[in-house]
Amino acid sequence: MTAVAFHFGAPDKLAYVCRLLRKATIAGAKVLVLAPDSIVTRLDSDLWALSPTEFIPHCVGTAQPVVKKRSAVVLASDIVQAPSLRQVLLNLGQTVPTQFALFERVIEVVSTDETDRNHARMRWRDYTERGYPITRHDLNLRGTLA
Repeated sequence: MTAVAFHFGAPDKLAYVCRLLRKATIAGAKVLVLAPDSIVTRLDSDLWALSPTEFIPHCVGTAQPVVKKRSAVVLASDIVQAPSLRQVLLNLGQTVPTQFALFERVIEVVSTDETDRNHARMRWRDYTERGYPITRHDLNLRGTLA
């Protein structure tokens, strides 16, 4: 069964995602980041702006298959843009992705914005109604990733 984790309370959601992706790639994980096109574009820029010692090999979902295969992180607006990735799905969308159960793990990052929190509550309810246990990480209680 897919493991689902919510990371609540990210004051700067995309900065937190960059740190989370750095940690995941250091651990050897392959990650599909699912997000609206505008966030894919911004996150792509943010990842390129990291210092050279923090480089995260990534590409967008419209890249050539050979590039996607060699990238630790694929940023896409649709799961079909990275059909072979099945390890970690980092969802930055407002709804539960239809094919999330194909992944070993799903991570949901939630900011402090009330609208974002409300959408997260709906996703939480959706996962629990389907019988998926959820791990909760409250970033306000333990601090963010270094």
